[in-house]
Amino acid sequence: MGYTLHCITGLLLLLSTLFYINTDASKCRATLTAQSSVIPAGGSVTLNCSVEGSAGWNVYWFRSDSVSSEIQLIREGETNRVISVSQGGLYHCRGGRGDPVYFTEESNEVTITETASKPKAKLTAQSLIIPVGGSVTLSCSVNPSSSSGWKYYWYRDEKSSEALTTQDAVFHSNGQISVSQEGLYRCRGGRGNPVYYTEDSQSVRIGKTGSVLTVSPSWLSPGASVTLNCEVEHPSAGWSFYWYKAVPDLSEKSSSYELLPDGSGTAQDSYIIHGQTHTAGYVCRAGRGDPEYHTDHSRPKFVWSADVHSAASLTVSPDRVQHFTSDSVSLTCEGNFTEWRVRKFSEDGRLYSVCRRMTGSTCDINTSKSDTAVYWCESGSGEFSSAVNITVQNDGNGPILVSPVHPVTEGASVSLSCSLRTQKILSNVFFYHNDKLIQNDPRGELKISAVSKSDEGFYKCQYSGRESAQSWMSVKGEQDQDM
Repeated sequence: MGYTLHCITGLLLLLSTLFYINTDASKCRATLTAQSSVIPAGGSVTLNCSVEGSAGWNVYWFRSDSVSSEIQLIREGETNRVISVSQGGLYHCRGGRGDPVYFTEESNEVTITETASKPKAKLTAQSLIIPVGGSVTLSCSVNPSSSSGWKYYWYRDEKSSEALTTQDAVFHSNGQISVSQEGLYRCRGGRGNPVYYTEDSQSVRIGKTGSVLTVSPSWLSPGASVTLNCEVEHPSAGWSFYWYKAVPDLSEKSSSYELLPDGSGTAQDSYIIHGQTHTAGYVCRAGRGDPEYHTDHSRPKFVWSADVHSAASLTVSPDRVQHFTSDSVSLTCEGNFTEWRVRKFSEDGRLYSVCRRMTGSTCDINTSKSDTAVYWCESGSGEFSSAVNITVQNDGNGPILVSPVHPVTEGASVSLSCSLRTQKILSNVFFYHNDKLIQNDPRGELKISAVSKSDEGFYKCQYSGRESAQSWMSVKGEQDQDM
């Protein structure tokens, strides 16, 4: 009996012991928390896995995505209780320790998603104009809702993919630079390794304080005075002005600048040239301060002369001011020079070199509407020729006025006519001088037997209800012919 009680007591003790072990072995549970459920573009989200009970747990991290339900182990280790993830998906964790490994229950699942678009950098400028001798500060920033740690990359000009260096700008903290060179600037942010970039900022054009030159008159009567006026953009007091003549430089395909007499550092913003006879180009710039800083040179402005006594001249074939589109026109430079270039100043105010390769001293063009311009020759010795106007008729069915390219001498006879592309001789043509009807000629021709100064002016013709463009006919005195 005593033995039986002893066995029963032992059995109960064993069962009690077994029950205690099972209670101790009930699984712990891991808990997953996330700093955020959305990963910002280029950023990351922090996940924290905590396990109940004593220390010593290794943490095992798992992820599955929306494309595949396969669960992948992505990280493990005692120090990986907190991780940063930059990829969307369904995350969970669990703890494990011992050998063989005893695992906790899996944590709750957390869905992490990514934002759909990149953040965009924003550029702001202290000013859009660089003062003479100074600089402008540009600031680049990334949307404040994005996390920190951005570095900033700066670019100048629209197509440039090379970031600016300290040779191009002075770099400050907080995404700022100072620039003293004009151009089109943009920036972007970047961070991480490999670098993740934001979208480029908008582009901002930074310009310099410059000079603008005007000339009056632009077409010369022989021996006339020419007034040059130089204006500083964003003007203020204390400027001195510098005046230059543009000298053609064919080897550089540009012009050099030669100071005019008494043209250095004048206090007045105007300069008068007396007795101008030939075509010429002029430039100005302004300066101030000590040491003196200068604006950029102005764009060249030209004074044109039809003077036939220039050292060089330009002839046009066919010899008329007006032409139809797609006409073949030859421009020939004449004078005692071996190298030439033909230049034109178009209606849009731009200066062009017409022929990249000339046939000797001749430049051949097939006319288009954009060829309506003033033309002249420039020699390798720096000489300008007389200048001519060319007008291109854009109306394929309209007439053109046939009038001489060069000035007509007083007392000489001249004949003006009207022509269609398909018909050179017309009848019943109306002719106008300075918009006043002067003749209805059944022969389609206006003849002036002895030209006088009063005949100078604008002429046009009208045929079958359509008008030609108007062209200026210049008349020079007989004394000019003898010079």
